[in-house]
Amino acid sequence: MAGAEEDRTGADATSALGALLGYRAYARRWVFLLVLSLLNFSNATLWLSFAPVADTIAHHFFLSTKQINWLSLIYLVASIPSGVVAIWVLDSVGLRWATIVCAWLNFAGSVFRTLPFLFIEIQDPFPFLMGGQSLCALAQTLVIFSPAKLAALWFPEHQRATANMIGTMSNPLGILVANLLSPALVKKEEGIPMMLGIYIIPAGLACLLAITCLWESVPPSPPSAGAVHSTSEKFLVGLKLLLRNRAYIILAVCFGGGIGLFSSFSVLLEQVLCVKGYSNEFAGLCGALFIGFGVLGALVLSLYVDRTKHFTEAVKIGFCLTSMVYVAFALVSQLRGQTFALAALCSLLGFFGFSVAPIAMELAVECSFPVGEGAAAGLVIVLGQAEGVLVMVLLTGLTTRRAEPSISTCQDGQGPLDWMVSMLVMAGLCTFFSCFLVFFFHTQYRRRQAEANESHSIQEDTSPEAADHVPCLAATP
Repeated sequence: MAGAEEDRTGADATSALGALLGYRAYARRWVFLLVLSLLNFSNATLWLSFAPVADTIAHHFFLSTKQINWLSLIYLVASIPSGVVAIWVLDSVGLRWATIVCAWLNFAGSVFRTLPFLFIEIQDPFPFLMGGQSLCALAQTLVIFSPAKLAALWFPEHQRATANMIGTMSNPLGILVANLLSPALVKKEEGIPMMLGIYIIPAGLACLLAITCLWESVPPSPPSAGAVHSTSEKFLVGLKLLLRNRAYIILAVCFGGGIGLFSSFSVLLEQVLCVKGYSNEFAGLCGALFIGFGVLGALVLSLYVDRTKHFTEAVKIGFCLTSMVYVAFALVSQLRGQTFALAALCSLLGFFGFSVAPIAMELAVECSFPVGEGAAAGLVIVLGQAEGVLVMVLLTGLTTRRAEPSISTCQDGQGPLDWMVSMLVMAGLCTFFSCFLVFFFHTQYRRRQAEANESHSIQEDTSPEAADHVPCLAATP
């Protein structure tokens, strides 16, 4: 009770001092967050639309499973070079124009994928599928870097983690919908055109809202002291500071590894489970549970961290619990008839793993301040995408064809794969990243300290009459 009372007192003090200093949170910040979240959601559905029905797509277009994997893997590959450009755009050009450009790329890519079904004379659809995915991949680098920037520029301190959570978790929510919707629409190969057409709808709506509803990159008055100093370092200077920041590098490598593992898990889940006789519908359900419980965990954890500011503790505990579930999944996924256990493990994997994503992004900004939020969050994700490519190549390269008869439900026509070694390697990598983070990551919350120092400095300069009406701020942990 005492701790809760202190939190409320600190929040009241911050609000009172913010009003005194002219800080203001505008209602239209929620509109910006809605547009960004819808765009992030749409981009994620386009990324993973093929993965839940990879074997059916491969059979219909006479493609190999590796080619279908590249329709998802192109997101990771394209984001590595374009990610640096996206960081510069966010910190230099502005959040509004970055979002509008992203919306147009995302919509154009969703339409380009459907062209082979609009013109009968097109015999080889793969270049169009890959071209559309590539445009969407370029959009991804802008949209997934943006939540931390939006939270810092538009939201007050006590809402930043929650706003970051909403913007960030809209991406896995899109993955959840793709895991459920694609198998439901593509029960037969004739459903592929309808699937591609339906995914255009949210992309078009996000593009329309971005053009009509977003009018400025920053609010007229900042919502917090941190927003005043947002992007206070120039782009190249900021990157150099990040590369010299030991705590940031450790977080970026470990959390980036987590991003790579989760991306690979989402793409390969159906291929891993079909070998043991599980249907596409069940794989889609596991993917949906993975994301659904991840969003739930992120909501709970973000609200907790917004009150307590225990960023480091939350991330470390989440990583450790995730590695334990990865080990269990690696073992159980190689058994038959374990539907309940697999569904439970996928739920726990999402709950513990996805929930730390927005917190880790906020922690990246905290430990790298005053570097711009776009650079701090973006470099983590670029590194994560690069690690995701390496993990995907490694996991698929470790598979071998099974010679003996199997109950496989895979429909690629090339015989089932043995994923045991790949799954054990995935669990081992997660455990390594977790241990490294726990033992070697230590940091100060630089942004919070800067905000507290500025607030105390202004309090000292305030007249006694004004100071009598402003309670002292709670101490920064």
